[in-house]
Amino acid sequence: MKIAMPTRDGKTVAGHAGKARSWLLHDLAAGVGPDGLPEPTRIELAKDEVFHEFADDRPHPLDGVELVVAGSAGDGFVGHLKTRGAEVVLTGETDPTEALLRLVRGEALPEQSFDITTSLCKLRDLFSRH
Repeated sequence: MKIAMPTRDGKTVAGHAGKARSWLLHDLAAGVGPDGLPEPTRIELAKDEVFHEFADDRPHPLDGVELVVAGSAGDGFVGHLKTRGAEVVLTGETDPTEALLRLVRGEALPEQSFDITTSLCKLRDLFSRH
């Protein structure tokens, strides 16, 4: 299973997944690192590959991801990823390693904290192509 998380600094799970350019990709089928988890691959999206801009007319660098874990995302992003075969889980957990450990152990992730950008995304989604 491949799990992707938006990030700004490579160390925290970011919100506003639809506008994220930096991602951590965890491939659970890959080898494991010292903590027993797969080492993440950092993916940098080009501006036209960011999901708010992506035209959906070609393959995407995150194709094949089955789960996206993010701090926030609008309904358009969630729907868009669903059509690409990925489920989106929103959480208040900011540590990508802790989030991955919880998922592997089958534990629930902490609930998403309030993020004003989520409300703004929902408003924008009302008028977007998604």
